[in-house]
Amino acid sequence: MKLGLRKTKRNIWQTVSPMKFILGGYCLIILLGTVLLSLPVAARDGRMTPVTDSFFTATSATCVTGLVRYDTFCHWTLFGQLVILSMIQIGGIGFMTVAILIMVLTRRRIGLGQRSLMQNSISAPQIGGIVRMTKFIALGTLVIEGAGAILLAFDFVPRFGVGKGIYFSIFHSISAFCNGGFDLMGGTTGEFSSLTGMKDNLYVNSVIMLLIFLGGLGFFVWSDVLHRKGRFSRLTLQSKMVLSLSVFLAVFGALGMFLTEYAGNQAAGVSLPAQILHSLFASVSARTAGFNTIDLTSMTEPGIFLMIFLMLVGGSTGSTAGGIKTTTLWVLCVSVYATFARKKNIEAFGRRMEEGITRTASCVFMTYLILIVAATTVISAMEGLPILTVLFETTSAMATVGLTLGVTPGLGMASKLILAFLMICGRVGSITMLLAFSSDRKATGSCLPLEKIQVG
Repeated sequence: MKLGLRKTKRNIWQTVSPMKFILGGYCLIILLGTVLLSLPVAARDGRMTPVTDSFFTATSATCVTGLVRYDTFCHWTLFGQLVILSMIQIGGIGFMTVAILIMVLTRRRIGLGQRSLMQNSISAPQIGGIVRMTKFIALGTLVIEGAGAILLAFDFVPRFGVGKGIYFSIFHSISAFCNGGFDLMGGTTGEFSSLTGMKDNLYVNSVIMLLIFLGGLGFFVWSDVLHRKGRFSRLTLQSKMVLSLSVFLAVFGALGMFLTEYAGNQAAGVSLPAQILHSLFASVSARTAGFNTIDLTSMTEPGIFLMIFLMLVGGSTGSTAGGIKTTTLWVLCVSVYATFARKKNIEAFGRRMEEGITRTASCVFMTYLILIVAATTVISAMEGLPILTVLFETTSAMATVGLTLGVTPGLGMASKLILAFLMICGRVGSITMLLAFSSDRKATGSCLPLEKIQVG
């Protein structure tokens, strides 16, 4: 009997591709969250929350997005909030990370199949050392989230009291580090207010931005920085690309927000230091966190378009963030430069990148673009909303950001299901989704005759 059970398990690992297993794992977590959030104990009014709304919330939490149908504090009880927080944590570091960690703690044997799944789940460059990396991710997450909660407690405890202040500190630290975008400020500053009530609080803004930034860098960048003792010249090519572009986008986004917003309707009664703080927070948060300190509905169209670009780029590979990723943008940009400079290879920081990387980056970008454009067109036609407004919401969903111009809570069921699909695609990864739905046949070399064509 035991032999038959082991054979069945072995067949499962061999027949189900890692991509399908990862997709199925996230879907299972969403299904469980939907059931728990639908229970009367999860809602403050003691009634069952509609399944579609519970599903949308569970998807948003598991995919660490932050788009919501109901205000997290005003609608959900402590039980419901803890369910959401658990899904944010699992979705942030990856369900396979949690699964492998449980196996490590229970001293169970971790086979090659599990290691391969973990490698695909966190986009590890190699399967060797994957268990050690899992422990590093878990410990690093615990340390950073714990430190963030302690720092936030210095402000939240005097503001909300000991019990509520500690709980709020833990919730927002996890949500910020995992780039979840969920908040509990609805009970103090109004529903769907996010962090607008603390827009001038430099201390809280700084802690939240630091947590968002660290979460968006990626686990392998942390490991590399620690291993190389912070020496930039000794870092791997990926770490150099991630760090340099992350800093550039934060500064570029802040400057863009300052020029597009504070020359217009947001400038009234706002001091220069506050304008700089608001611009920087909007730039960092738009990269996939979902918190906001300014009224997004009063933004100018150039400001909205800039945020769409920042959301589309997102964070870095192997991080808690979404988007096409900073490395993808790097590869696309240097590929364009290599074409103009008539270089045979694409290079950065004195290193040559592997062949085929441009094709992968182009595939990621085009998949995001096609899904976002298609979803925007369909939702705009169904709901009768402006294209730019819907584009903001669909990009926010696909890039797992969670920022909204206020239209998501009022969308119909079909539109919410489309956004939920985009969130799942964004969290699992466009390449993973494509491979999960494609055949499991091995790649074969092309044997067809070669013929040149002209492009551009």
